[in-house]
Amino acid sequence: MNCIPSIDRIVPMGLLLAACALAPGGAMAAADLRSLHHSREIEQCGTCHTQTDFSALDLKRGCATCHANGERGGPLKPLAGEKPAEPALADGDALGLAGEMYNEGTRLGAAPGAMVRIPAGDFRMGSNDRLSDEGPQHTVRLDAYMIDRYEVTNLQYQAFIEATGRRAPDDFENRAHPPGKADHPVTFVTWFDARDYCAWAGKRLPTEQEWEKAARGTDARIFPWGDEFDIRAANTPVRWARLGQEGDTTPVGAFKAGASPYGLHDMSGNVWEWTASWYLPHPGNSAKSENFGEIYKVLKGGSWWDCSFYKCGISAPTYNRSFFNARVKNASFGFRCAQDAGAAP
Repeated sequence: MNCIPSIDRIVPMGLLLAACALAPGGAMAAADLRSLHHSREIEQCGTCHTQTDFSALDLKRGCATCHANGERGGPLKPLAGEKPAEPALADGDALGLAGEMYNEGTRLGAAPGAMVRIPAGDFRMGSNDRLSDEGPQHTVRLDAYMIDRYEVTNLQYQAFIEATGRRAPDDFENRAHPPGKADHPVTFVTWFDARDYCAWAGKRLPTEQEWEKAARGTDARIFPWGDEFDIRAANTPVRWARLGQEGDTTPVGAFKAGASPYGLHDMSGNVWEWTASWYLPHPGNSAKSENFGEIYKVLKGGSWWDCSFYKCGISAPTYNRSFFNARVKNASFGFRCAQDAGAAP
């Protein structure tokens, strides 16, 4: 039983930590788990887990199977098939980031962002290989539509609040965006903020289906750039952990290797993006969830932030789904806009 490297660590890591904490004698600290074993690429998770998503430990195999000293709670030992540690970083290695992290100027300006036309047709949505809310994979047919090439930036959102008198995001000071972050994605925006910005710009929020097709194209790829995770292709928690830095948003479009098949940027990482859609089961999904319904709005794409509770690592697969109350805002939530193709000038 193999694991897809790196992609199975959003909610499952939280479940794993909970399982260890609840197991008799399972006193290993979460930090130890992260640093010793599960922060590395893992190929043979079936040695210790009954599920490829880390959701259950196989306790019948004995502690010695997974722990170096044979006692639950002791250090985890390397497993056959694990990838070796990545080579040391060279001085100044920015891991895929093009240009400066912070810049007082802007390359995109304050006007609403450029859009890309996504052609009409089918695509495969969801996945059968990971979390229960992501499947089953199914075919969706969409009409042609337009969607922003980049996430909406701080400077673009500042133009909106200046024009409308709307309340500024929490990280703005005196209604001005944070210094050096004109082209970073705006954050601390609720779903309502995102919806209203898009309407002001003559656009709308994308549906979850539109967002996912724009991210993965028609070949059902896992990430916007392909099926293999690439630490240099997106602003993810894995990248910041590798750099040994706390992390932050990055200028939109700064990871050239991470473009989607349609040329969109930051469809994995940087900020989670609000969609217009409610968190509903995919067609044919029989999983029971009290969270399904017209309760929460879906966000897509993952972010730069390493979730403090789940230690979610990368949440970058294109089919990954997050859901929150529409009034929630934080340092990792942003958005981009869409538009009907017929409404485009």
